[in-house]
Amino acid sequence: MKLPITGHCLCGQVNYEINAEPMAMGLCHCRSCQKETGSSYLPWLAVSDDAVTSQGEIKWYSATGDSGQPVQRGFCPNCGSTVFGKPEAIEGLRSVAASSLDDTSLFQPQMQIWTKDAAPWTHLNPDLVTFEKNPEN
Repeated sequence: MKLPITGHCLCGQVNYEINAEPMAMGLCHCRSCQKETGSSYLPWLAVSDDAVTSQGEIKWYSATGDSGQPVQRGFCPNCGSTVFGKPEAIEGLRSVAASSLDDTSLFQPQMQIWTKDAAPWTHLNPDLVTFEKNPEN
């Protein structure tokens, strides 16, 4: 994969570069991601937090994850686009919303998580590794 990977929010106020290969890519079907995106799932890339640099103000919203620990969700305060996530249960990890990538063809999901919460009208891809909740480490 050619680095850096770049992306931005809808209005362009927040932009970022990722300078390392993603550790994983997937689709999250949890209710929190559904409500965050207004869709049936959130497509994400998992990267090392220190591999990401960003410009522009990011508004952070904290919610409690299934682990009982906070999950920080980062979005543009101007257009509301979801850009980042930081699950405190996994130190040093950042998720990046795949829909914010400049080149969305780079996104190649490997798994789908939280399928127990999938909307009944969502098509689950039978070719992806599937987890009812989060995968075990």
